Amino acid sequence: MSSDLEKGSAPLQANAPPTLAEYSNAAHHGLGHYTNTTLHTPRPSNIGNPGSLGLFSFASTTFMLSMYNVNARGIHTPNVVVGMAVFCGGLAQLLAGMWEFPRGNTFGGTAFSSYGAFWMSYATILIPNSGILAAYDAEPESLADALSIFLFTWMIVTSMFLIASLRKSAAFIALFGFLTLTFMLLAIGEAGAHLNVTKAGGAFGIITAFIAYYIGLSELLNAEKKAVATLPLIPF
Repeated sequence: MSSDLEKGSAPLQANAPPTLAEYSNAAHHGLGHYTNTTLHTPRPSNIGNPGSLGLFSFASTTFMLSMYNVNARGIHTPNVVVGMAVFCGGLAQLLAGMWEFPRGNTFGGTAFSSYGAFWMSYATILIPNSGILAAYDAEPESLADALSIFLFTWMIVTSMFLIASLRKSAAFIALFGFLTLTFMLLAIGEAGAHLNVTKAGGAFGIITAFIAYYIGLSELLNAEKKAVATLPLIPF
């Protein structure tokens, strides 16, 4: 199967587990595929592929915040993204991750759940009643440093996913590569109050969002029995 978010090269019946020959012949071309060196197999499941849900939720929330970061239409306050970050980028992605685990997809489950948690935590920072921003009223320079550390931490997490995606597909390498650069630029922008660097981070975030949209659409089309078209992810 060409999809990187599917867990096996062909659908498995619940009463027909993979044979030893299938273990040894399988190639690791996608998220959660088993390999000829490890015996991680897709588990028989009636759960539909939640990949498009997670990718579209991630892409939409990332696109909105990135547009604010480049000051589109003169917008400097990003708080409108809070609702998206809680329910779309946060809850929807978290659910997608939880549905990936019973399908045997450790990578997809970990990635979606992690970024769902990221968006929920980011939204919590922006919610006034959380008191997080108010705690820095007396030392606003510490807030910038704290946000920079927050973003650098997620750059590290994203770089881990980038390493794990190197044998999957060009599309996923591009996704996690651009996302790593996005977090890096935003962290640097916060650390030194460099507006242009933050805008560059926003531009990279917009590119990241459209890559995620592309992969999500590819997954959605691959799930259709009679898709109008297919979008290649260029697997290795």
